[in-house]
Amino acid sequence: MEPLFLLLHSPSMGPSSWHSVAEHLTAAGFRVRVPSLLHIGAGDPPFWPRVADAVRDDLRQVPADHPVTLVAHSNAGLFLPVVRAALDRPVTGSVFVDAPLPARVGPTPVAPPELLEFLSPLAVNGRLPRWTDWWDEADVAPMFSDPVVRRTVTEEQPSLPLSYYEQHIPVPDGWDDHPCSYLLFGPPYDGCAAEARDRGWRVAHLPGAHLHQIVDPAGTARHLIDLAADS
Repeated sequence: MEPLFLLLHSPSMGPSSWHSVAEHLTAAGFRVRVPSLLHIGAGDPPFWPRVADAVRDDLRQVPADHPVTLVAHSNAGLFLPVVRAALDRPVTGSVFVDAPLPARVGPTPVAPPELLEFLSPLAVNGRLPRWTDWWDEADVAPMFSDPVVRRTVTEEQPSLPLSYYEQHIPVPDGWDDHPCSYLLFGPPYDGCAAEARDRGWRVAHLPGAHLHQIVDPAGTARHLIDLAADS
């Protein structure tokens, strides 16, 4: 039985950041789910249980014995351990796409101190601007090749609370009881790819900017299928 691909978007973005890849995977004959995490910044922390709940609730529409390959982009990768722990179903693989890795031991901070130092002055009444508004236009423009797609992705982004980036996410023991792999787009995640290789994970490289799955969904889908085949 072919695994279902569950594509987890960064909570800083929205589901549309995966939609084109989902279309290519579906065309290749795979079942795909793209749960929305747009609501997780509402209310008080902790936020990570809402991510695990969103995935578990979304998969209720899928037979319990259907194998799943988890795919996480950017800081969604930090949630894969708690997502895996919340699922009472076969997980045949996890793919981290241009993503930070969970800590080997102990909880993982969502943001390192230097990022929190950058973000704190941006917050207004505890809320941050949309992710693409953190950066200069010269940095953002190369991430998009189509103005319509850019508008869709940009307008969908949530305004997350600063406390989202201040949280620490648990890393349950045994979460990696299945093959894990890494798909690198480019810096600054090359260090994460090197660490993934040190952990014995398979690593693939599809050169591009951080949102390259939007620019090259076909290439991204091909790499995901290839990495999942080793699971």
